[in-house]
Amino acid sequence: METVSHDVLVVGSGLAGLRAAIQVAIASQGKLDIAIVSKLLLMRSHSVAAEGGTAAVLYTEEGDSTDLHAYDTIKGSDYLADQNAVETFVTEAPNEILRLEHWGMPWSRRPDGRIAQRPFGGHSFPRATYAGDRVGFYEMHTLYGTLMKYSSVHIYEEYYMTDIVVEGGTCSGIVALNVKTGEMVGISAKSTIIATGGLGRLYGFTTYSHTVTGDGAAACYRAGVPLKDMEFIQFHPTGLVPSGILLSEAVRGEGGILLNKNGERFMQKYAPSKMELAPRDIISRSIVREIQEGRGYEGPNGLDYVLLDFKEIGRQKVMEKLTMMVEIGKSFAGIDPTEAPLPVRPAAHYSMGGVHTDLNGRTVFKGLWAAGEAASVSVHGANRLGSNSTIACLVFGRLAGQDAATYAMNSTVRPSIPRERILESERKLFSGLVGKEGGEDPYLIKNELHETMDRFVYVFRDEKGLTEALKKIRELKGRAKEMRVQDRSREFNSNLIGALETSNLVQLAEVVVNAALLRKESRGAHSRTDYPSRDDVNFLKHSLSYFSGDGPTVEYSPVSITRWTPQERRY
Repeated sequence: METVSHDVLVVGSGLAGLRAAIQVAIASQGKLDIAIVSKLLLMRSHSVAAEGGTAAVLYTEEGDSTDLHAYDTIKGSDYLADQNAVETFVTEAPNEILRLEHWGMPWSRRPDGRIAQRPFGGHSFPRATYAGDRVGFYEMHTLYGTLMKYSSVHIYEEYYMTDIVVEGGTCSGIVALNVKTGEMVGISAKSTIIATGGLGRLYGFTTYSHTVTGDGAAACYRAGVPLKDMEFIQFHPTGLVPSGILLSEAVRGEGGILLNKNGERFMQKYAPSKMELAPRDIISRSIVREIQEGRGYEGPNGLDYVLLDFKEIGRQKVMEKLTMMVEIGKSFAGIDPTEAPLPVRPAAHYSMGGVHTDLNGRTVFKGLWAAGEAASVSVHGANRLGSNSTIACLVFGRLAGQDAATYAMNSTVRPSIPRERILESERKLFSGLVGKEGGEDPYLIKNELHETMDRFVYVFRDEKGLTEALKKIRELKGRAKEMRVQDRSREFNSNLIGALETSNLVQLAEVVVNAALLRKESRGAHSRTDYPSRDDVNFLKHSLSYFSGDGPTVEYSPVSITRWTPQERRY
């Protein structure tokens, strides 16, 4: 057991975490001692899997504007986004694109040499700034290279955060497991930023890496921070069957189309003005309806599908701009998409909800911030527009980093982690889990969770299914308290990490389903067949889920509406 101390601690090493750490270094001119804690090697964060684009208004002379980007985002959110947050977001977005450009980001180019942008769903103009179909990979490399310029940054790779420490309303840091040695470590800091990403592995059919297990959101929740709008899970329309691997919206942005088994381009029926470039919630519902009404193809293990056809794009453009899609099609479906369409269906892809924060990433506790997909500011509301995620990581990573740096520079108190708190965490892990005789298998619990979420908490939901899901999840929650870790070793105990991740997922699933049951309307990605209409009178508000021993308690807060009155969404 050991303790270490830094000025600023960033937990998570994806786009938001790296951008926050860089901003702390810039704001303090290298004077603050910064730590980055990641359960992975830094460049293994799920941000590298982002494919299609990063949204920003770059060419106002061509008719686009930040006001229009804001309106598209707010309309896409089904009017649940906080409009003051969206206005800040769209104003800051172009600056982040240009910063990355100056730091060496290899953006794709127009013929005249200017940065290229492609269309994405729900946007009125092409705003998705891209680098082929590997935008997250290149953005991560650019940020990592920039971060290496600062000697004040210390990196703790393969450290798994088990707890956030809050005393007297102030965060003093975290307790983490050094995966390499099995030692528990208390890492204290004046400012702590949670940037641990989403929670997509609640589902079995998902575009997420297996490591995306909501660790930061779960730790914040247990510490007393409310989780906002957790009922809103985005399903990306084009998850490859049967793996769930993401087929980028860039395919449709470049001209790809969706076909049912009758060869019909069915989006004509559902969004005639936008077609395949409607927002993701609308396309996902359209695909599921086609399947439910018998116009889909029968797939393996119930994964029925429609087709994503590349032929309208043309082979040359596909090989220039969508090379990774070709690799994925060949490797994971045995299909060259330049020759035949790929099988797709909606896959869990993004959490619009997360840790409740203000514009600068501040949580309800002093000294604790959150940014990126782990946080909910909220700019995505009930449905995120494609290409608004990576830019949100950059914008709000920067804002959280700036605010956390200012707080740390002005703070004269250097917090510490009580030794007893570290010992308590160690006892839970190595006496309560490791080497336990009998008990539950965490992998079976996770599999049952996946089956439950895929079946009852998918694109369409209803009271009966959500009630059944909540009952099952609470059963799994009880069983998770009795999990066993058969691997008794201290070093690289992946069995232990898997059990901790499963515990977090079950806890978060209860929050998601409970909030979904209480929201008796359809809004954005939360579509209830028993309440098919949006209800602004009763539910134009954010849900805030608080931890209690008996399960989440839910309160509500108003949506910030500055300029755009809620209207019916038509595309």
